[in-house]
Amino acid sequence: MDEIRLDGVSKRYDGVVALSGVDLRFATGDLHALVGPNGSGKSTLFSLVLGLDRPSAGTVHRPEERVGSGFQTPSLYPDLTVDENLRVFAAMGDAGEEWLGTVRTELGLDGVRERVVADLSGGYQRLVDVALAFVRRPTFVLLDEPLDELDDAARDRVVGFVADYCEGDRTVVVSTHHLDAFGPSLDRLTVLADGAVLYDERVDGQEEYLALYRELVA
Repeated sequence: MDEIRLDGVSKRYDGVVALSGVDLRFATGDLHALVGPNGSGKSTLFSLVLGLDRPSAGTVHRPEERVGSGFQTPSLYPDLTVDENLRVFAAMGDAGEEWLGTVRTELGLDGVRERVVADLSGGYQRLVDVALAFVRRPTFVLLDEPLDELDDAARDRVVGFVADYCEGDRTVVVSTHHLDAFGPSLDRLTVLADGAVLYDERVDGQEEYLALYRELVA
């Protein structure tokens, strides 16, 4: 399977509807943004795709390929160094030393590679978490608010790395409140509200993106 697909997916927690009848597909080769207000269902959708939870109704189709992920709260080994964290996650795949170095350099982590993660700022911990999503060179990557706590330079670095990664047959789905940072590089935009899909279309070019951004988000 070369896509992630949700067919009629709903999720309820103790009677509260988190997702309602969601039909979505995340195809290979796209930088796909998932936006919406807090509580719109974005994190729930990611949990279902990653198999961390099960839908109350509908079906989630996951690819056989590995799926990388970065979470809103970074998931790291705090007592290990940056390099040790990267190597632990890289060992689960076969990406190789050259790719590990590329990820570290492109995301600006070379200068802190020997630092213990617990001693790093929130921004650097965020960058490490983003790096961990990519070290196994997955075909699909899900990133939940990857730009939080980052300064402008670090945000530009992450956006550039993600956009380059999507070239070819790899897909990154980004849940973000910083749509303006990703906008010019987007291929598809999905807007969620109250657990339902309000908008889901391809975005062709910066002009169309800017118009949609003003209408739906700004």
